[in-house]
Amino acid sequence: MSTHPVQAAGADPRPLLGEPLPLDLLNTRWVDDDGAHDLLEHPDGLTIWLTSAGLAGTAPDTRETLDALLVTRDALSALTRSEGPDPDRARQMLNETLGHGRIRRLLGPAGPETVIETDTPGWLAAWRAAEHYLRLLDEGPARIRECANPVCVLRFYDISKNGGRRWCSMAACGNRAKSRRHYARHQEQSPPQG
Repeated sequence: MSTHPVQAAGADPRPLLGEPLPLDLLNTRWVDDDGAHDLLEHPDGLTIWLTSAGLAGTAPDTRETLDALLVTRDALSALTRSEGPDPDRARQMLNETLGHGRIRRLLGPAGPETVIETDTPGWLAAWRAAEHYLRLLDEGPARIRECANPVCVLRFYDISKNGGRRWCSMAACGNRAKSRRHYARHQEQSPPQG
C-alpha cells in the first residue's frame, strides 16, 4: 500500500465519500494514479475515518476499534466482491462482528428508544457497519455495486432512479472510461501511417 501522506491534517483524502457506512468502510482502500492506498494504515487514518463517518465522539479512537474495523472490512470486502473467495467464511466473519453487539429497545420518558450495546466500546463502529450492511441487503442488495472500472476497488450504493449507475464517480472512473473509448474509436478510424 502507498505511504503517501494524508493531505491536510484531518482532511479525508478518499476519492469517494458519503456512501452508507459499510461501503464507506470498504472505501478506506482505493487506487489512484499514485497507486494503492489504505486510510486505516495511516497514523491518523482511524481518526479521519471516524470523523468522516460521523462516529467521532461515539466510537473510541483505539487499537481495539481499528482491529474490529479491519476484520469487519475484510468480511464486507469478500461479501461485496462479485467473485469473493469464500462466501461462507465471509458470512461467518461478519456474524462474529454482529455477535459483539445488539439492539435493545426501551420505553424512555419521551417514548420508545433504541440503544445499541456492544461488548466493549471498541466494537461499536464495526458493529454499526455490519448491522447497516444487513439493512442494505434488506433494502436492495442488487444496488450494492463495484465500480465498473476494473482497476477501481471502490463500492457504492446505487440510488439512481433506474438503478443504472456504473461508476464510483463519473468525474473519475466514468470520464476515464469515456476517454479510453474515444481514443480507441479514433485509433480504429485513423488510417495506418506508412
